[in-house]
Amino acid sequence: MSSRRKFIQETAITTGGLFLASSAFSSFFIAKKPKVIIIGAGFAGLAAAKYLHKKGIDFVILEARNRISGRVFSHTIDEKENLIIELGAEWVGNSHERIHNLCNEFGLELQNNQFDTHLIYKGNYYKKNEWDYSEDWNKKFKAIIDHYPKLTQAEKLKIDKMDWWRFLVNNGCEGRDLDIRELLDSTDFGETIRSVSAFAALAEYAESSEKNEMDLKIKGGNSMLAKKIADKIGNDKIKLQHAVSRVVQNSKGGVTVYCNNGQKFTADKIICTAPTFAVKKIKWEPGLPVDQVNAMNELQYARINKNPIVFKKRFWNDESFDMITDQSPHYFYHATKNQDSKKGVLISYTIGEKAAVVANQTDEWRENMVLQTLKPHFNDVKDLFEKQTNYYWGTDEFSHGAYAMYGRGQWFRVMPILKRSHIHTHFAGEHLADWQGFMEGAINTGEEAAAKI
Repeated sequence: MSSRRKFIQETAITTGGLFLASSAFSSFFIAKKPKVIIIGAGFAGLAAAKYLHKKGIDFVILEARNRISGRVFSHTIDEKENLIIELGAEWVGNSHERIHNLCNEFGLELQNNQFDTHLIYKGNYYKKNEWDYSEDWNKKFKAIIDHYPKLTQAEKLKIDKMDWWRFLVNNGCEGRDLDIRELLDSTDFGETIRSVSAFAALAEYAESSEKNEMDLKIKGGNSMLAKKIADKIGNDKIKLQHAVSRVVQNSKGGVTVYCNNGQKFTADKIICTAPTFAVKKIKWEPGLPVDQVNAMNELQYARINKNPIVFKKRFWNDESFDMITDQSPHYFYHATKNQDSKKGVLISYTIGEKAAVVANQTDEWRENMVLQTLKPHFNDVKDLFEKQTNYYWGTDEFSHGAYAMYGRGQWFRVMPILKRSHIHTHFAGEHLADWQGFMEGAINTGEEAAAKI
């Protein structure tokens, strides 16, 4: 197979056929529809619930947070101006078929959210179209991408065993090209590219749209899709603030799920969509296999800090503005594109160790950091600064990270172990997806897990 995507699509077709065959066979018998407990009301859990709802299978969703949508977190930062930003998952790609279909189904508008990147590098500011990689590196990288569909499985495994930085260096990326590549690519992965599987990185760039799936957002906030699905399946099926503490599975059939609030639920099957940090906190009886626990312990999640700032005026004068920097803020982007207001929001987006440092500072410190970075190139905009908020996913109570990040040698070794079912429990979530790190991936895995019921 030349791509991860083709493999998953073909697998889905096969399993779909098996499901249909099973359904046809069951027409000769009156089979009891199983009851299902879904752990997590993020996009994976909601997608699984929608699938079961359509099939007439009874379910309940247990969600630890006091809201639905998980790591999709739309936030109205200015009520009067109705300025909505995303504190969590941000972008929908042109290639993300399931989100496109679901938005069409629920009448949600997808708005263009592509950016044209500006750059601050070694004290100099370059507007869009004023900078690029060297001609030599552009040719080399195009050749790498063009060769991707021809990679053998042995070659993929070899690439997976090195980090993305090493892969770039081995293929002739150096100097300024390597510096900028590291700045841009670490923004995508949420951690240094010296920690990311080279195959995972290569596959994402080779299989993505021109803007690396940073194409669209849902009008009114990405959480609108979660709300629409919840309304469809019935909000009474979702139990908020029901953090799962213990799961008991009977080998002869049936599961019992205990929550921290004292509630107990029984069913035939479980779909667990929680990130690995939350899965490990649950007491599983019988316990999870040792290799599965080890895989969960290995998998890292990106430390991302989002610092949205409301400015009284969109001084950047470009609705499609984003900017990568070699300074502490790391990355800026216009978060209120397509929203009608004189005001605008820039999000200062930091990753990895930078994110941990920025998150631990005061609001005043973060304000000064942002203003000092912008001042040499946009003049003093202190008078335009109105207010800010901050969210650090590295210490999120339920995920301890924004999204999963596969390191060296983990894509082909760790992911299959994490995907494996445990007795009556099927696992899902963005960390198990081909579109890993995207809402599309979470939806895909939720539907795939539900198809196994």
